[in-house]
Amino acid sequence: MKSLSTRAIVYGLLIVLGLLSAVPNLLPDSIASKLPAWYSENNVSLGLDLQGGSHLLLEADSKALIHDQYQTLADELTDQLREAGIYYSRPLIQSDSLQLTLRNSDSIKQAQAMVESLARDGNDGSRRFELEIIGNRLELRLTEVWINAVMNDAIERSLEVVRRRLDETGLVDPSITRQGDAGILVQMPGVADPKDIRQLLGTTAKMTFHWDADSNGERDTVSLPGQDGKQQFRLEKRVAMEGQHIRDAQAGFNQDSGEPVVTFKLDNEGAKLFGKMTRDNIGRPLAIVLDGKVITAPVIRSEIAAGSGEISGGFTTQEAAELALLLRAGALPVPLLVMEERSVGPDLGSDAIAMGLTTGLIGAALVIAFMIGIYGRWGLIACVGLAINMGLVFGILSLLGATLTLPGIAGIILTLGMAVDANILINERIREESRRGKSAWKALHEGFDKAYTTILDSNLTTLIAVSLLFMFGSGPVQGFAVTIGIGLLTSMFTAIAVTRLLMEWSIQGREKKPLKINGFALLDKLSRRTLDFLRGRFVGLTASALLSLAAIVLFFQPGLKYGVDFTGGTLVEVHASQLSVEGLRATLQNHAMAQASIQESAEQGEFLVRLPAENQDPAATAAQVDALKTAVQSVQADAAFPKVDMVGPKVSSGFADDTILAILLAGFGMLAYLSIRFESHFAIAATLTIALDLTKTIGFFALTGVEFNLTAVAALLALIGYSVNDKVVVFDRIRENLRACPDKPMMTLMNESISSTLTRTVFTSVTTFLALLPMGVAGGSAVSSFALPMLFGIVIGTSSSVFIAAPVLYFLGQRRARKGLAQLRPSAEEMQQRLADIP
Repeated sequence: MKSLSTRAIVYGLLIVLGLLSAVPNLLPDSIASKLPAWYSENNVSLGLDLQGGSHLLLEADSKALIHDQYQTLADELTDQLREAGIYYSRPLIQSDSLQLTLRNSDSIKQAQAMVESLARDGNDGSRRFELEIIGNRLELRLTEVWINAVMNDAIERSLEVVRRRLDETGLVDPSITRQGDAGILVQMPGVADPKDIRQLLGTTAKMTFHWDADSNGERDTVSLPGQDGKQQFRLEKRVAMEGQHIRDAQAGFNQDSGEPVVTFKLDNEGAKLFGKMTRDNIGRPLAIVLDGKVITAPVIRSEIAAGSGEISGGFTTQEAAELALLLRAGALPVPLLVMEERSVGPDLGSDAIAMGLTTGLIGAALVIAFMIGIYGRWGLIACVGLAINMGLVFGILSLLGATLTLPGIAGIILTLGMAVDANILINERIREESRRGKSAWKALHEGFDKAYTTILDSNLTTLIAVSLLFMFGSGPVQGFAVTIGIGLLTSMFTAIAVTRLLMEWSIQGREKKPLKINGFALLDKLSRRTLDFLRGRFVGLTASALLSLAAIVLFFQPGLKYGVDFTGGTLVEVHASQLSVEGLRATLQNHAMAQASIQESAEQGEFLVRLPAENQDPAATAAQVDALKTAVQSVQADAAFPKVDMVGPKVSSGFADDTILAILLAGFGMLAYLSIRFESHFAIAATLTIALDLTKTIGFFALTGVEFNLTAVAALLALIGYSVNDKVVVFDRIRENLRACPDKPMMTLMNESISSTLTRTVFTSVTTFLALLPMGVAGGSAVSSFALPMLFGIVIGTSSSVFIAAPVLYFLGQRRARKGLAQLRPSAEEMQQRLADIP
């Protein structure tokens, strides 16, 4: 058994390395601190939904950025036209163009030459805009290449500004990453209320210095409001000095008045510029403008050559400190809008961990008990492989530095159930070979060989759905996809390699003796008989079609209960023991939130408050959170808000589009793969059946009122993978029997195939159902949108494999036969034989 020893060493090393990678997750701090940092820090971090914290999804305001680009072009162009003595009307900036009309048509060619000189960027020579001349009017349109380049630069610089601002606040381990083309995701562990951070990051802090226009009759002016909004200032439009020259800023107090002020220091270039401009403009007011508002406008009494100054504007101490922080961190190159906000209190996070751990352990115990109860010691071997599989999943997650979220825990529990599938398939194949009188070694060898193709096909089809979930999902849903994907890969290794090794080791010395694997007596009898499943094909298809039609009707009326992921708006969990539903509703109505919908929890004083998105405006939607908290705390000051979900309208519409696209691509992906691996009518039968399964599951959402959110999308895509996995096993046996007995009547052959895989179909469904059952019963609202539809889908998917997919395949096969086409394309061996027979 040299091969056995060699494989044992190789597999053992891989398993040890994987488990060692997972060990740091279990070590107490006292031991971890004594180990090298590269090893002790190799662990899985907890997501915000488990440890508590907040995340903000910010998006660059592209409209403002494009408007600024057109304004810059207008300033550059008008300066040149003015110097050349070419008269023009006031530039008009549209959302997609800059229009400038010349007063004299004879100047068109000269102006065109000036415009073309500005069209190329001085750094890399890329074209900034295209020019169109219509009569006396010049129209400039920014190129897509330039817009993308400017946006990318703005996002990269914004990342640095956001990072500096958060560092200034002293936040512990904030995560700041780019999200898509124009987004920035900020995750803040331990921050239960991100209101101050939201305001900090939502402030552009663009500071400029402008001279007062009334003192010298300047024509190109702008009128800006004061800090209090009551006074208006007429200022020169031209910026005298940019705030980027501020090197440092600190909050302090004025020595004479004692009021809070902000003192600033300029860099060398700024100090020289400030000294010259103050020397040349003694007696003129100099306005300091922050984000379009005049903070202060002191009169310059003398030259300020020290490169420092003081800003006073009736600040409170906190406002002065915040302004100093913003000036130190620098201005954002583009306004950032809060598109999504989610926060979870630490107590809710610890509850989620306890729930996930408890339901996971109970699910694992049920699966282990079932496997050992059915298969005895062979089930124990499968459970050993299952335990190794779970260890490897955590080892790889640790190696990748992954973040474990609540959907990720759900993914691990689902992986637990699905990983048993391969072991059941192998055990049933080995039992079939043993019943044919083959020795233990031969039954083991052929059982694994015949199960290998089925395991590969079923897992790859599931991976198609999981990969799409990762591509189109976000945050926790991506974490779910990662855990499922890793779990599928590790389960293939443990089932095909490790379990086989353990089984071969267990039969040493008894290779030529019969091998007995226990099973369930009733199912054994049924699987040995050929049941006429296709006899009820018309009834099954009719019933399925009617149920799907009913589900479609339910989809439109009463419809799905969409979560804020899809509707946009705000969902806040409120804990206020002194309030009743009526009292909370009256409080919100008094604060102009009559549109709020309130759902009372089973616990006294706990409510879910939902507010719709306002006017497609992200800023208005973000302000809802603060307004709601203020309203509740006006009645009960110690009210708590353990969970907040705020999704802007733009993000929610993107989620809806991505969901539809992901489901469609999953269907096409399955269709393409099954067409390649099987034949087109096999692929069509599986795809049609999955479509029927999905419609029924959508009907389940509508009928039960389970919230349809991003977690529900994860359930649908996981269900697609699970359902097709079931169908591949049945189809693989039909394909195998078609090759072995091509002349056998199709109906008989299909009934035999379904009967022989019945045990595996039922057992796999039972194990996956048992794994998810504790989560569905005790998981709570956080995972109900995943666990409950999955439990329903397991039942539907299992029954459809037998009563729907097989009849559809039968009818498609009959149609194919009438056209004179073979049911299967020739295998590689058949092609070689045909070539050999050619004289």
